[in-house]
Amino acid sequence: RTISHYKVKEKLGGGGMGVVYLAEDTRLERSVAIKFLPPAYFEDEQAVKRFQREAKAAAALNHPHICMVLDVGEQDGQPYLVMEHLEGETLKHKLAKGPLPIAEALKLAVQIADALQIAHQKGIIHRDIKPANIFVTEREDAKVLDFGLAKQVGKQIGEEDLSTELTRAGSTLGTLNYMSPEQVKGEVLDPRTDIFSLGIILYEMVTGLNPFRRDAAGETASSILKEEPPPLGRYADDAPEALQHILRKMLAKDPKRRAQTMRGVQNDLEQLVENSGRQLTAAASQRTRWAWLAAIPVILLVAATLWWTYDPRTSTPSG
Repeated sequence: RTISHYKVKEKLGGGGMGVVYLAEDTRLERSVAIKFLPPAYFEDEQAVKRFQREAKAAAALNHPHICMVLDVGEQDGQPYLVMEHLEGETLKHKLAKGPLPIAEALKLAVQIADALQIAHQKGIIHRDIKPANIFVTEREDAKVLDFGLAKQVGKQIGEEDLSTELTRAGSTLGTLNYMSPEQVKGEVLDPRTDIFSLGIILYEMVTGLNPFRRDAAGETASSILKEEPPPLGRYADDAPEALQHILRKMLAKDPKRRAQTMRGVQNDLEQLVENSGRQLTAAASQRTRWAWLAAIPVILLVAATLWWTYDPRTSTPSG
């Protein structure tokens, strides 16, 4: 059907709080994605406000690694928001195939950290960073999705103060497997909660395993609060020690002992990528140097052979 000037084509997917369709923007002749609030939530004031805040929070951010919100509206009482159409797959689907190469994992982590630090600069905390909310495009670039649980500290987005919780007292926001300890305990959150969540994702990208996920929700919560993740080397023997150090800072239980800013995390990751590149270059140069050294005896042997077989009467090597 047609919604405003958008012609809906096919369903792309959906979750508990939204169904996404591919559509055509008939005015600008481009493909877009339209996210609808499921009918079951039309009368749920909190769900509608969460849907609205997703649009407002994302619209307040302009970044190449954040999915862009283009429009918002309502048709026959059904709220919707229009986003850029992305081709690729979520990080959740990508990780279902296994862990990523270290270089790819670091690249995506740097991009996600860059996007989140821009959000944090604007006073926006995502609070639901997980593989399902990160899209990996066909060009292997990350896009952060779903700011439906975003919270703004000390500012307003539009007319709604996003520091106001939209859940009942005592309830917990987020996805348990990727929560920070303070999130599990229902405490007041700051940007450091996103750092912990990103640390879990980075660990999972490298090893293929969530370090805290257990069979039961209570056991998962206890693991987040009390247990340290297994060393990276147990599952990824090519993981550099520097990455283990970065993850240790990101996954500190106490926010005061954790990496304090997403910018700092990004800088650490970029430094690791740069150092890894230099090490690869040095290794390649070393291999080239050894290849030449190994070739010297062969070159000397060929030269000696030509000298001993040289015939001055013909000025040519004798057969």
